[in-house]
Amino acid sequence: MLSIQTNKLTKTFGLLTAVNQLNLEVKTGEIFGLVGPDASGKTTTLRMLCGILHPDGGEAKVAGCDIRREAESLKEKVGYLPQRFGLYGDLTVLENIYFYADLYQVSKQKRGERIERLLRFANLKLFEKRKAQDLSGGMRQKLGLICALIHTPQILFLDEPTTGVDPLSRRDFWMILYDLLKEGVTILFSTSYLDEAERCSRIGLIYQGELLITDIPSNVKSRIGGTILELRLEDHRMGMRILENIKSLRSLILSGDKIHILVDDPPESERLIREALEAEGMEVLELMVVRPSLEDAFVSIVREREKNN
Repeated sequence: MLSIQTNKLTKTFGLLTAVNQLNLEVKTGEIFGLVGPDASGKTTTLRMLCGILHPDGGEAKVAGCDIRREAESLKEKVGYLPQRFGLYGDLTVLENIYFYADLYQVSKQKRGERIERLLRFANLKLFEKRKAQDLSGGMRQKLGLICALIHTPQILFLDEPTTGVDPLSRRDFWMILYDLLKEGVTILFSTSYLDEAERCSRIGLIYQGELLITDIPSNVKSRIGGTILELRLEDHRMGMRILENIKSLRSLILSGDKIHILVDDPPESERLIREALEAEGMEVLELMVVRPSLEDAFVSIVREREKNN
């Protein structure tokens, strides 16, 4: 069963096509990661699917509602946490939640028990009287999530919710999302963090408004069509500049303190890499074949698209 289905969904801003004929399917009860760099169309896609932004072409159904004709009905069935959620800093945690309960017209009879459950769910019960402006970044995101869930939506849209959040708060946030999945909530999650994409049921890689591939993370990585060599040096940036001159290397990615190199012929590529670096007096600390990461796959797929266009 599908909770979200789009057909050639398109949005333009002047001469810019922000989302280009997007065909997307999200199954009920899954967490789907829309993954891409800044300005790739993630936010525009989510805003259209929430009924906030009117598409210029194509169509979509979300929770059984047509996003063009039934936008108001749709808003009752979805929760949306944008990048900058509209919390009121001079209101307490509890006051912010009550404000959004009023906005969503949650009945007085239902809201007491629901708020209590959500506060415990997000571990914010002890902070209910603290002003929002005094919360940490992770706590503010969890408060935003409570406000988006106060009306018990069928589908939750999250627009890069962990950007700028510390690692421990990110972990807590994901634990909450997994608990929501157990309750049957469908989640569409946009992110530029490829490590987070690994946590999703399925992912879609979006680039310049176009959806390049949708699949489970392991299958996306297997589509790379080559071998990844992992290289460790003392000076990675200098190494990157040297290796850029070897035309047979398909891509170079600085991944943490290592360089990931996509190649077609590992033995020959290893020989060329060592010769080029040694000629410049650089010592190879480590060079070995590794499994591709999602970042490797994303770069490979983008490069292949650019080569074919």
